[in-house]
Amino acid sequence: MTKLNKAFKFRLYPNKEQQGFLAKTFGCVRFVYNKMLEERKETYEKFKDAKEQLKEQKFPTPAKYKDEFPFLKEVDSLALANAQIHLQNAYKNFFEGRAEFPKFKSKKKKQSYTTNMVNSNIKLENGHIKLPKIKKPIKIKQHREIPADHKIKSCTISKTKTGKYYISILTEYEKDIQPVEIRKVVGLDFAMDGLYVESERGEKANYPRYYRQALDKLAKAQRILSRRKKGSARWEKQRLKVANLYEKTANQRRNFLHHKSKELATNYDAVIIEDLDMKGMSQALNFGKSVHDNGWGMFTNFLEYKLKEQGKQLVKIDKWFPSTKKCSCCGKEKEIPLSERVYKCSCGFVLDRDHNSAINVKNEGLRLLA
Repeated sequence: MTKLNKAFKFRLYPNKEQQGFLAKTFGCVRFVYNKMLEERKETYEKFKDAKEQLKEQKFPTPAKYKDEFPFLKEVDSLALANAQIHLQNAYKNFFEGRAEFPKFKSKKKKQSYTTNMVNSNIKLENGHIKLPKIKKPIKIKQHREIPADHKIKSCTISKTKTGKYYISILTEYEKDIQPVEIRKVVGLDFAMDGLYVESERGEKANYPRYYRQALDKLAKAQRILSRRKKGSARWEKQRLKVANLYEKTANQRRNFLHHKSKELATNYDAVIIEDLDMKGMSQALNFGKSVHDNGWGMFTNFLEYKLKEQGKQLVKIDKWFPSTKKCSCCGKEKEIPLSERVYKCSCGFVLDRDHNSAINVKNEGLRLLA
């Protein structure tokens, strides 16, 4: 039996009193995170040449600040403990070269906190959820049931810029996953304008590019916002319009990527992709907006867990593999400019550039699987 995790996200409808408590918890979690980061930053500035010693140094704990700042005792202690864990992970990622130095949290960004299930302190019943330190259960829009064999591990409560509240319930369950015999395989070549091109028929995902579609509306809404007096009622009303446009775009993108990843995970036993550095690509080639709009990283995450649940495989080939330069017919390589959209080989082979790359990606993945 394999242990798996699955998250279920629902909308929350807290009353005024509950909103006040959630705001206090968001603030305390942010405060503790920033206090701990401030101390770590000072230490880092002093000893940044001795990185091994810095790695071994212990983090300050939230308990350290409770006597000086008594208001921290009023909120969920598990939420504060998770702030410490998140900072530790951020530091670990920095030292291992996976991320930049941790930054201070701002109340202007998305607000959230995480709490854990301890002694049944989280309960779902009658369209409400009971959370630690909150007296009355909060109303929840539970649009689907959590299976009985799923154990709740933790909950992340968040508030978006549009003022909506959500809860992501992380569960753990066991499943007997039997590896599937690999018969149907597809290779995907990342495409800037359509998410990907698949190797079998050369078809594109035809991603609608929701962010690009909304650019004109966003530009107009932001121009109006810039003319409003910051902090006024009209400014707040317009800020919500801008935030709603961004939120709608993000939801459309996520929905599309879920459907496409499910379709591939259902139809194929193995999916081959390139292990791309999307951040580097967006910076080096000035494709920031297009890369952001596609959501390739989110798509591959969805694809990976959907395949794993079924005993199938996501295979990532080396990002330096010359999938674009190589002829999928004879194997010869040649330089091809980005503007040239058709691959023409000296052997007489002619094919769409992206389709040719997708076939090469598939063939390299089959080699690795063998």
